Amino acid sequence: MAAASTITDQLANLTISECPNLHKNISILSPQHAELAKVLIEMEQSHLFGEWPEPGIDDDQKIAFFDQVSRLDASYPGGLAQYIKNARELLTDSKAGKNPFDGFTPSVPTGENLTFADESFIKYEETGLKEAKNAAFVLVAGGLGERLGYNGIKVALPSETTTGTCFLQLYIEYILALQEASCSLAEGEPRKEIPFAIMTSDDTHTRTLTLLESNGYFGMKPTQVTLLKQEKVACLADNDARLAVDPQNKYRIQTKPHGHGDVHSLLYSSGLLSKWHGAGVKWVLFFQDTNGLLFKAIPASLGVSATKQYQVNSLAVPRKAKEAIGGIAKLTHNDGRAMVINVEYNQLDPLLRATINPDGDVNCETGFSPFPGNINQLILELESYIEELKKTGGGIKEFVNPKYKDATKTSFKSSTRLECMMQDYPQTLPPTARVGFTVMDIWLAYAPVKNNPEDAAKVPKGNPYHSATSGEMAIYRAHSLILKKVGVQVADPVMQVFNGQEVEVWPRIVWKPKWALTYSDVKRKISGSCSVSQKSTMVIKGRNVFIEGLALDGALLVDSIDEAEVKVEGSVQNSGWILENVDYKDETLPEEIRIRGFKINKVEQLEGNFVEPGKYSLKP
Repeated sequence: MAAASTITDQLANLTISECPNLHKNISILSPQHAELAKVLIEMEQSHLFGEWPEPGIDDDQKIAFFDQVSRLDASYPGGLAQYIKNARELLTDSKAGKNPFDGFTPSVPTGENLTFADESFIKYEETGLKEAKNAAFVLVAGGLGERLGYNGIKVALPSETTTGTCFLQLYIEYILALQEASCSLAEGEPRKEIPFAIMTSDDTHTRTLTLLESNGYFGMKPTQVTLLKQEKVACLADNDARLAVDPQNKYRIQTKPHGHGDVHSLLYSSGLLSKWHGAGVKWVLFFQDTNGLLFKAIPASLGVSATKQYQVNSLAVPRKAKEAIGGIAKLTHNDGRAMVINVEYNQLDPLLRATINPDGDVNCETGFSPFPGNINQLILELESYIEELKKTGGGIKEFVNPKYKDATKTSFKSSTRLECMMQDYPQTLPPTARVGFTVMDIWLAYAPVKNNPEDAAKVPKGNPYHSATSGEMAIYRAHSLILKKVGVQVADPVMQVFNGQEVEVWPRIVWKPKWALTYSDVKRKISGSCSVSQKSTMVIKGRNVFIEGLALDGALLVDSIDEAEVKVEGSVQNSGWILENVDYKDETLPEEIRIRGFKINKVEQLEGNFVEPGKYSLKP
């Protein structure tokens, strides 16, 4: 930093004619603030000071303004000047209608298509389980649940209401189960703790920390968890990238979220990646906030990364042509550049029409598009990830999406900002990078909770609701289908309507991750001729619970400490737990119940709680 007197002199020269109101206030600025003021003037942002009064009036607010500018400058790779430069380029391209994929030809990239429970899938699961101890997990925690009709943070929402396990608890229990299983397979090696980072925001940081602390971090050591708070970015008022003044406060720049792509710069600037690398971490797994099935896909997809040595592995599901989910594609430029990235569905179809297929995005012989659907879960090889971020500082290719007032594109309806997406990381990689994908069955891997009841009810018939209702039912379906794969006779679902959404209702089967992480785990713990009726509920919370010749027609709950071994057998028949419709507008009910459209009436159950070490048998 230049000497304080030099900075002040330079600022004085700049402000006398260009920004007289700031010139009057030079005396109240610290050297650091003076340098930031100089940057703003040089970047043609003098309008920010247009209404500033004489010194002695609102001085505290003027200093607070520069404190905010300092935060905005520090939290963006290259600082505020780089943000404004990037904004001008992107706004110029937007006004000109420039196609970001001009000159690129799409093709289907190399990847692995897995079928649950076949030989290849089982092999990859085994490999991934061994590799899990060398992984770190990153939750891009999203925001508040207002869009869902829920006032808390989304990760506090129950993933399902049979046990009431919230999403954050579910994810931590999976990570701990992976840690235990993976370390157990590595005999003779020192045990490792799998690190877990959570990206938060101003809206979610305190609530996330409170949720963790009030629940003892759900069994994880606090030292394993790191919260990284994301800062917002400055809003842009016009095509010249003039920063927008907050309409409520002339001493504040209006800000908005930059997008989940910030996770890369946060991990890099915090030093966390280097710390993990030093601790022997090889893989970083990124996931988002409300997909109750995502960890079902982790062992096999991590096995794919380890086997094929992918530097980037995007988890994907089959997608129908033109379905409203991004497609993973290899894009090759006329100049030879190539990248494997997510292409949004509304960009993929016109790109295909303009290049290789006049019909655009169409289904192939499998009944699905050849371009798999991106579900925003990434597995990155840590070493190459760090090397790439050294070049970019964690900056991700951005985009801007201004809403123009009219066809002249000269003014905005409201301020805009630059945005970035986590999954766009591969755009900066060289063509030699080993980038692939792993496709999983949708029923196993993907059931996000994104829509409130009213929006979900408007979804065209046959399309996924992506609501709290469908997300919960998807968990029961996945567990039912897994049991069917190991030979259990599971009754077919019935169709019911909750909150205007027609869904399949399978038996309400839930197990804790420590009971079974893989297909092989489930198969090993179930034997004999077993059956589960459609009205049944089954909850397994113990690690060493074995089911043998069970005929279940009702509700069964088994909870045991790790040192207890429990055999469940025989015919269990009772009135069970019944789903009852509720009106989501009924404000006497908790929000987490209202947004599902049903509550559980726990009429009758067989329950076994085993709190002492030993071998036990649970029979009706």
